[in-house]
Amino acid sequence: MSTSSSERGVSLGMPELPAPDYPDDVRARLEADAREIIARYPDSRSALLPLLHLVQSEEGHVSRTGMRFCADVLGLTTAEVAAVATFYTMYRRKPGGDYQVGVCTNTLCAVMGGDAIFETLQEHLGVGNGGTTDDGKVTLEHIECNAACDYAPVVMVNWEFFDNQTPGSVTRMVDDLRAGRPVSPTRGAPLCTFKETSRILAGFPDEREGATEGGGSAGPASLAGLRLARGETAPARVVHPREGGPHDEPRDATGRDASATKHLSSHDAPQDTSASDPSHPAGPVAEEGEES
Repeated sequence: MSTSSSERGVSLGMPELPAPDYPDDVRARLEADAREIIARYPDSRSALLPLLHLVQSEEGHVSRTGMRFCADVLGLTTAEVAAVATFYTMYRRKPGGDYQVGVCTNTLCAVMGGDAIFETLQEHLGVGNGGTTDDGKVTLEHIECNAACDYAPVVMVNWEFFDNQTPGSVTRMVDDLRAGRPVSPTRGAPLCTFKETSRILAGFPDEREGATEGGGSAGPASLAGLRLARGETAPARVVHPREGGPHDEPRDATGRDASATKHLSSHDAPQDTSASDPSHPAGPVAEEGEES
């Protein structure tokens, strides 16, 4: 004898009702902003990403109402909008805190202390990955890469950089955020709330005083390779291959550091070869089993 789905404890559920619309005043304001965004693109569909940031700036996450709004103004289906909103991790799918604290746990940051930072914050804040503190101030999440490996371990707060962090420094930082005390990134613009950040990402100017001047850029460590590529090298230093300290040693007849030849290996300094020094011609190459 067969049993019904209800008897088996299986709930088929009810179809989800259409998302409610924004209140009239909110929708009118968002429509004005949306027209400005759409006008930037030759194809209106290209405006979907900034429009998702726009609706996120309204509610702090991309709600079903926000996706319905984007679909309406762009002439898309809600399924098309949802496919994009669920693909990119910068769009929240549920309400979160004023400050999104993202800890890089990718390879380099992890081995430099990112894992320890993330574990410390989970314990200190009492939340797991993607969780928000009870006061609604901080949402914690691990991020695969903050694109700042040369400053590992790196934490981002609303996408602003906090470089070279430690468990102690991030604990103090989140405590300051929750207490409303000023917190400054190691580089970049002053912090603002997640909603305000989303509006900036939608393409609207940051009108706070000094925000533009404080715009973030690559730091010296990030630009070292570029300087080398341009030939902007620093003056060479003589470093002893074993003792590791800079020194001024007597030079031999060739102008080399005479002491640097004491313990050379293939890892310490390049060796003279026939290709680099004509006074060391290559000898005859013997066939296998023959003597040269």
